[in-house]
Amino acid sequence: MAALPGRPGNLTQEEEDKLRRFWEMFLQICGLFDEDGAEGETPTPLGEQPKTMTAGSDKPKKKRLNPFKKRKDKAKENKTEKDAANFVPKENDPEDKWGEGKAYHETLAKHTPEEIRATIWSMVKHDNPDALLLRFLRARKWDLQRALVMMVSTMSWRASEMRVDTDIMVKGEEQALIDEQSSDESVKKEGEDFLAQMRLGKSYCYGIDKAGRPICVCRARLHKAGEQSETSLERYTVYLIETTRFLLSPPVDTGCIVFDLTGFSLANMDYTPVKFMIRCFEANYPESLGVVLVHKAPWVFQGVWRIIRGWLDPVVASKVHFTNNVKDLEEFIDKDKIPDEMEGTSGWSYEYIEPVRGENDKMSDVETRDKLIKEREAIYEEFENKTIEWIHEEDATKRTAVKSQRNAIAQKLREQYWRLDPYIRSRTLYDRIGVIKPDGKLDYYPPWQAVGTTNGALAATTAVETSADDLD
Repeated sequence: MAALPGRPGNLTQEEEDKLRRFWEMFLQICGLFDEDGAEGETPTPLGEQPKTMTAGSDKPKKKRLNPFKKRKDKAKENKTEKDAANFVPKENDPEDKWGEGKAYHETLAKHTPEEIRATIWSMVKHDNPDALLLRFLRARKWDLQRALVMMVSTMSWRASEMRVDTDIMVKGEEQALIDEQSSDESVKKEGEDFLAQMRLGKSYCYGIDKAGRPICVCRARLHKAGEQSETSLERYTVYLIETTRFLLSPPVDTGCIVFDLTGFSLANMDYTPVKFMIRCFEANYPESLGVVLVHKAPWVFQGVWRIIRGWLDPVVASKVHFTNNVKDLEEFIDKDKIPDEMEGTSGWSYEYIEPVRGENDKMSDVETRDKLIKEREAIYEEFENKTIEWIHEEDATKRTAVKSQRNAIAQKLREQYWRLDPYIRSRTLYDRIGVIKPDGKLDYYPPWQAVGTTNGALAATTAVETSADDLD
C-alpha cells in the first residue's frame, strides 16, 4: 500500500522544504538549534524535576531561541517563510477555536526548552518523527507557524492537562481494577466508572476497513448521561484514542469510527463528552480520522446532528457518512469483518477480558526502564543531529543520503520503543487478546477473536496467564 500524499516517502519538494523548516523551528524552541547547529542539554519531561548539575559544573543553560525569527539566508526564503518568521501567535484570536495561542504562550513561559523537547519526544512513541510533525503541518494546511503553535499546545495538553503518558497510559486498566476496591470513595468511583465502560464495550476496536484503517465502534445506546463522571469519560476517551494509535500500521495513519446508533434515543445524548471528543480529534490528534460512519441514525438524531455539525471543522464534517443498513456499511467494511450485532457475518461479538496477574510486572523494574530510556534518549540525539545536518546540507545529492540515514534512525527508534513499551505502558485489552504483539506487530483477527464467546475469553485469558508465568 502506497503512502498517501503529505506523508513520509510521498512529499513534494515544497512539502519537504516545509518539513525541514518545521524541524528547524522545533529544534529552536527546544534550545537545540542555533546558527551553528549547537545542541542543548539532557531532557527532563514535564512534571518531573530536572536532573541536578554535578558539583563544580557551570555549564550554562542554552537560551531560548525564537523559532519565528528571520534567518540569514533570506534569498532562499519565499513569502510564506518570511511571514512565518515574523509571526507571533495572538491570544484571544477569534480563529483560534481551541485556545492554542494561549497554551503556546503559557507553555513557553512556564517550561524550559529541555522540558518541551523531552515532552514532545515522549509523544512520538513508535511513530516516525517526521510522520508526527507532518500531521500538524497538514492540519494547518502547511502553515509553519500555526502548525508549531498547535504542536506545542497539544504537548501541553498531553503533559499538563490530561497527563496522557504519565498517568492514563501508565495506570491503565489494571490500576482501575485496583481502584474500584479502594476505601476512598472518589478513587473507587473513578475506577468503577472507567471499568464499567470497558466491560460494557461502550466503545471497542475490531478489525480494519477496506482502506486498512483500524475500526472503532461506539455504541451510543450504552451511554446514559450522568452515569459516569466527566473526568472518567474523558480518561476513557483519551485511553481509547491513545490505544488505537498502536493499531495503526504504516502507511495507514488514520482510523475509521463507526457510531452505531441502533436503539438510540435522546436519553443517550450527552453533549459534553461529544464536545470533548471533537476537541481531541481537531486539536490534539490531528489528521487521525479517516472516515466517520453514523450507522442507523433515527429521525430524532436529525436535530442533534445539526447542533454537532455546527461544532465541527468543515474538513472533519466532510468525513462523516451516514449508513442505514449493512449494505451501506459494506461500501467501507467487508461484511465478513462487520460484527454480528450490525448484521455482519464475522461471527464476532465484544467481550471484555479482565487484567490478569503479572501482565504489568515489568513496570516495576525501574532499573531496566531507566536503562532503556537512556538508550532511547541517545537515539533522539542521534536523530536530531542528523536532522540538523539535513537542514544545513545544500547539495541535493548529499541531502538525499542524509535523509536516508535519518530514515534508518527513525526505524531504530520504532524498534527500540517496543523494547521499552512494557516498562512504561500498562497492558490493554488488545494486548491481552493478541491484537497488539510484544514487538508491535498487529494481528487484527487473532484466532480466539473469531469465537466472540466465553470460550474465546477463556482462550485469551489462558494465553495471557501463560505469558505472565513466563515472566516469573
